[in-house]
Order: sequence, then C-alpha cells, then structure tokens
Amino acid sequence: MGTDVAATGIAVVEMSRDGRFDEVAALFGPKLRAAVSAGTLGAAWTTEQAKLGPVTGIGTPVTEPGEAGLVRVIVPVAFERGELSVHMAIDDDGKLQGLRIAPTTGDWEPPPYAAPRRFAEQDVTVGDGPLAVPGTLTLPRGRGRQAGVVLLAGGGPFDRDETSGPNKPLKDLAWGLASRGVAVLRFDKVTHVHGSVTSEPGFTMTQEYVPHAVAAVRLVQRQATVDPGRVFVLGHSLGGKAAPRVAAAEPSVAGLVLLAADANPMHRSAIRVARYLASVNPGPDVEDAVTTITRQAERVDSRDLSPSTPAADLPFGLPASFWLDEREYDPVAAAAKLGKPMLILQGGRDYQVTVQDDLTLWRKGLGHRADVTIRVHDAENHLFFPGAGKSTPADYASPQHVDQAVIADIAQWLAPRQHGFLSRLKILR
Repeated sequence: MGTDVAATGIAVVEMSRDGRFDEVAALFGPKLRAAVSAGTLGAAWTTEQAKLGPVTGIGTPVTEPGEAGLVRVIVPVAFERGELSVHMAIDDDGKLQGLRIAPTTGDWEPPPYAAPRRFAEQDVTVGDGPLAVPGTLTLPRGRGRQAGVVLLAGGGPFDRDETSGPNKPLKDLAWGLASRGVAVLRFDKVTHVHGSVTSEPGFTMTQEYVPHAVAAVRLVQRQATVDPGRVFVLGHSLGGKAAPRVAAAEPSVAGLVLLAADANPMHRSAIRVARYLASVNPGPDVEDAVTTITRQAERVDSRDLSPSTPAADLPFGLPASFWLDEREYDPVAAAAKLGKPMLILQGGRDYQVTVQDDLTLWRKGLGHRADVTIRVHDAENHLFFPGAGKSTPADYASPQHVDQAVIADIAQWLAPRQHGFLSRLKILR
C-alpha cells in the first residue's frame, strides 16, 4: 500500500479536533459518503467532546489488516476528562471506507453484588449463517430449573456488555442476576460484528434486533437447568423499544423487562437530547450539532421521505428504510397487544429517555394492568448508575455499576412465586 495510513489516521483526528469536518468528508469513499455527511460527523464528534472536554493529545496509531484489502487504523485520542479511539478503514488510495468513534474501554471490575462462585460462563454462537454473532451464557450453579433472561443492548453498534467507556452495564446485569439464580444470555449486536448490515436494502430495527433475539431465547430454553416456560427478554433503551417485536415474533417469551425504554420516535428524541446537551455545554459547535440533527429529523418526518433518500441526510447515518419503519412504530401499543407480564424501570435523572417524555406514555398505555409493574429509581441516569444533581454525558466517563436496587427489582420480579402470582392475576381477569 502506497498510502501512509497512519499519517492519514492522525490527519483525520487533527481535522476533527479543529472542526474541519468538510475536509474529513472529502476523504470518504463512495459508500461512506452515502451514509455519513460532514454534518453527521460533526454532530457525533461534538457530542463526544461535550462528555470529555477538549482534546489534550493524540496517540500513536495502531494498524492491522482489514477485510477486502483495507487497513484498519485505530487512533487513541486523549481528552480533558477521558479517552476515545477513532477507528478507520483505509484503502490503497487513502480513502476512508469506514469511520467510527468509540470510547476507550478500561479495566472492568465486578460490581460488589456479583458472586462469581455462584455461576459459570460459556461462549456461545447466536443465530446461524453469515450473520451469526458471538455471545456469553451465564448459568447459575446448582439451582435447578431457573428463570432465563435474554439481554438486548441499546441503540448503536454495542458489544454484548453494552460497553460504554470503562463501564459494562449489561455485564453488571448478567453477573448480578446470575448471582441471584437467573440464567442470562447476552450477545454482540449484529451491527457490532457485521457493521455493513446497516447499508443492506430494507434495514430496520427488526433486522437489528429480532432474528438474533429470537435465536437467543430459543438457545436459553434449550439449557437443561432453565425452565423453558420462564424465559424473558430484557431490553435497555432502544433494546427495550424493540423488545415487544421480539415477543411478537417468539410467542414463547414469558414476559418483558424494559429498562429506560424509549416510547417516542427516535429522531424526535434526538432533537430533545441535542438541545439538552447544548444547555449543559453551550457553544457554537454544539449549536451546529443541534441544527444538523434537527434538519435530519425533519427529513424523517417529511412526506417526501422514501427508500431512496440518502442515509447521509438522515440521523446517525441510518438508511431511510430504518426511519420509515421507526416513525410508524408505537412500542407501547405493540407491548399492550402481547398480553404478557412486564416490568418497566426508569431512571429519574435520565435525559435520554425521560419520565416526562417516555415513561408517561408507558404509564398511559399499560399502567392500569395488574400484570405490569412500573417503578422509577429517582437517583439514576440512563445506564441506571446512581448519582445526584443534573445528569450529563460526563457521568458515563468514570467507572460505575448498575445500581444494586435495580438488580434486586428484576430478580424479585423474575422469582418463581412472583411470576406465578402475576399469571394467576391474568387468569382471574
């Protein structure tokens, strides 16, 4: 390869640091250009900078062979309040064929409520064929027929732990629940393992979640120590929004646990979140990001949105097929049709999915049902980390764990006597 890919990687980071997103976009190959605009890149970079502060250093690039003759370049970037890495795929001509901003993962320490001696973990494959993904099955030791839970991560190309900087909230949940006798399966999202799937024709939230979640439910049901009639789906954020579709596709799902599940169309929530971030970290770059996201969300709401609308003109670089589906989907109505028990938990300090904007809709649609439990943890943010004061993106930069009270809520709700009680209530109704 004639191109100095390491130099290209550093140049991309320097241009981003200086706000020269048009110059970065000029390096995009055709496929990346169709999915990401300079404005989208600017909004993503500004959002991360709002969490971490200004850039204080650029590290040495790491290069490794990639697919189809590309070279993967990873550039570590230090900020005032943390670190992230810029991941790029670069071709022979120095063009970017892939670009992703990812938090730098730190060393995860088990939460104090986890008891690793009480469970064992094993690697599994979820799904089959070219889009299969790896996962981890966490099975309690010696507890007979257990309840099982399949975990669904939130929006974005998350790994099985929903890794966010030094934090792994889904791993917290898996270890915490398994310590209390619940079998848990978590898996890498298809968008994490097979990133190109988002550019496939007709890509929607269903393709992002449902096939692998259904396969995961069936895998848990096959475990000798699991009661196949008591396997639940637990979704966080967008995973919670998708959970009713999983249960509709797999009727054997025993019930749903929804953690900070958004009830509003995602593109409209993105505007609200962008405005919130601008209020806690004002500045011209942040205002530009609000303008970009607002303009992209307006395209989603436009009657002119069609499958041919370029992804680069839409939020998060997701294709029009995703947004055509998303804007018509009502997760509360979908959940109500299932007739299954549900536990809905919400953080009171969450600015991404809020009590006022989202939980109000869940309460309105489901709060009257005896088999639905809704609870707010006032001190917790979007990842169910406890804290005080106004929540900001900086909350996610330091090592924390999902609150033990949340683990207890879920485990108690899943307990055999609790599920039996709720089932009897359904029969009596």
